[in-house]
Amino acid sequence: MTEHGVRMETVAMLIQHGQNPEIVVNAVKSAFPELVVIEEQPESKKLFIRRRARKLGWVQALGQLATMIVSRYGKRFTSTRAAEILEEFGANPVVDSKIRRIAVPSANSPELLKALAEIRPAALLLVSTRIVKAETLAAISCPVLNFHAGINPQYRGLQGGYWSRIMSDEENFGGTVHLVDAGVDTGGVLYQQRVKPSKRDTMHTYPLLQTAASTGIVIAGLQDAVAGKLKPLKIAAPSRQWYHPPIWTWLWNGVTRGIW
Repeated sequence: MTEHGVRMETVAMLIQHGQNPEIVVNAVKSAFPELVVIEEQPESKKLFIRRRARKLGWVQALGQLATMIVSRYGKRFTSTRAAEILEEFGANPVVDSKIRRIAVPSANSPELLKALAEIRPAALLLVSTRIVKAETLAAISCPVLNFHAGINPQYRGLQGGYWSRIMSDEENFGGTVHLVDAGVDTGGVLYQQRVKPSKRDTMHTYPLLQTAASTGIVIAGLQDAVAGKLKPLKIAAPSRQWYHPPIWTWLWNGVTRGIW
C-alpha cells in the first residue's frame, strides 16, 4: 500500500454493463489501479420472467416486467436529477477504456473461473450481476464481495430504496457491502451507507443515488478483503427479499402517496 492509500494488489470486479456499475468501477480504480473488470452478458428478459413466474406466478411476473419497462424508459425524464446526484458525490459513470476488461457469458460460466485463474485477484467484487451459484463460489479462492443498493437484511433483492420508502423506513435507505454466499444478499454485512433521498427522487434515480453515495464503503470493504481483515457485522433485524413492484402497485403508491 502506498502512502496515498493506493494499493498495488490486483482486484477484480464482475459487472453487467450500466451506468451504476461504471460509477463503482471508476471509484475502485482510483484506489486499486490494477483493477480488472469482468463483464457478463445479461440474462434475457424471457428467461428472467419465466423464472420469476415460477416463483411468484405469471400475473405478478408480468406486472413486474411492465414496471421494469417503465423504469427503463422513464430515466430519460430524470436526467437533471441524475446529473445533480453525480455532481454531489463526485461520481463518474463514463466507461474508462484504459481499464482491462474481459467478457464472459455468465457469472456461472467456466469462462469466469478461467479468467479469475489467470487474473488471480486478491478480492472479487460483484455489482449488478445475476446470482452466483454455490458451486461457482466454491471454486473461487479469493474473498467475494457484493455491492447491494439497499440496506441488508431488511431490503434484500431488488429496489431496496423504493421499498424502504414504501415501508415508511427512509432511515434505512442506502447501500450495503457484504460477503457473497449462495443466497440473495444474505452474506455477512461488512459496511452500510445511509443517504436521504430527495423529494425529487423516484424509482428511476434511487439506485443511482444509493450507488453514488456508497463508493467509499465499497473501497473500504475491498481494502479489508485484500488485507485479510474482513469483519462481518452482527445485525439484529428482520430479513426479507423484495422484487420490482408490479405496475399497479407502483402507480397506486405514486398517485396516493407521491412515492414513484
